[in-house]
Amino acid sequence: MINFTDRQKEIIEVSIKLIAEKGIQRLTIKNISKNLGITEPAIYRHFESKLDILLAILSYFKSSTGAALERTHSAGRSGIEKIEIMFFTHLKQFAEKPALAAVIFSEEIFQNDKRLSGQVAAIMKINMKAMSTFIKQAQQNDKIRNDITKEQLSLIIMGALRLIVTKWRLSDYSFDLEKRGADLWKSIKKLIEN
Repeated sequence: MINFTDRQKEIIEVSIKLIAEKGIQRLTIKNISKNLGITEPAIYRHFESKLDILLAILSYFKSSTGAALERTHSAGRSGIEKIEIMFFTHLKQFAEKPALAAVIFSEEIFQNDKRLSGQVAAIMKINMKAMSTFIKQAQQNDKIRNDITKEQLSLIIMGALRLIVTKWRLSDYSFDLEKRGADLWKSIKKLIEN
């Protein structure tokens, strides 16, 4: 886990807020410094570039996701309960910080930078590995269908999550993500349970 200074955390939070309010294209060092009430050179003392701020946002998300997954994994719950907890934890993270969805799901940002795409790929790998582990546990306990591989079920669940978050973001957050996500989870659960 990366230990950010208090000022770096402040810059990350303001950046997330700016992305949520104005979109990723409007995230500039000038806008960050203006919102923090500090000079642009003061920002550069903590981050070399906008790219480094985006990487920090991804690291922040990765570490919070990793910590949540670790808590879920170590909880004395069934596999299906762990899948559900993971699904709802992600919904809650995005509902609380909508700009994370704009950063995590903005392929156009990452396609030209290997550091950003590598960080997103690492986050996806962590999530898919955890989901596959929870699915395998549920399959071994005969709670989830065994006629579909854990990898395919992981793609179905995580893909559905990504799609509803993207739809929410593109609708300018016009619906209650957690409520709509709960409805989606009920349908997914019906499809995957034995």
